[in-house]
Amino acid sequence: MPFLGVGFSTIIALFFAVHVIKTEQERFWLSILFLFPFIGSLIYFFVIFLPDFRQTSVGYQIESKLLKALDPQRELREASSNYEISPTVEAKVCLAKALVDNDRAHEALIYYQEALTGIYESAPDILLQYAYALYQVKQYKKAKETLDYLREKNPTYRSDEGHLLYTKILIGLDLKEEAQEEFNALISYYPSLEAASYYLQTLIEWQQISLAKEVLQKIELRLKHMPKHAKRINQTWIKSIEQSKQKLYR
Repeated sequence: MPFLGVGFSTIIALFFAVHVIKTEQERFWLSILFLFPFIGSLIYFFVIFLPDFRQTSVGYQIESKLLKALDPQRELREASSNYEISPTVEAKVCLAKALVDNDRAHEALIYYQEALTGIYESAPDILLQYAYALYQVKQYKKAKETLDYLREKNPTYRSDEGHLLYTKILIGLDLKEEAQEEFNALISYYPSLEAASYYLQTLIEWQQISLAKEVLQKIELRLKHMPKHAKRINQTWIKSIEQSKQKLYR
């Protein structure tokens, strides 16, 4: 067992030694790692490797998920504190978003409304977030009016998420023909499989089985030619599509 322990420490030290060379760290780290493999690796991990990793997009995502899992109210507390200290437009929007993320969209509406004043009255990013909050509390008519206003005041503004949200709102209003037109446009360019998954699910709910099967065929063709990394990113939507497929053919 001690032999295995020493071997494992050496392997870890070698891994960090490669990191030292690749990232052009100070060469004294190599001496520390090979003279004291276990302790040296621990020190290097916390002093150099972890801070570097946190700066990457993957590291940031992992850290964010861990922090949210360990303390789900953290962002909301910080946003609330910042708002109390200085109720700027940015602070209002951050607080509103934190409330929405914590399933308290009804409380977020007032902060979005306060933010959408003066020079920010037609700010597209804030209007989009406000429309999403309205959608979450099932105020579909007002959500649609908000997005229509956004497009009127910002004709060059483009948002994939905004387009999908608008389509979901049309479904909430039971405007099936309009929603179907938007879906047909969405699935032709939407970067992830979210729109296609939602469209398939909606068609099944509408009992449009033949059309749902056509859409499923298109999705499966897209999946057939999708790279592995893209499949990993779309894992949630692929599972949802499989569930819809089971409903379709049961």
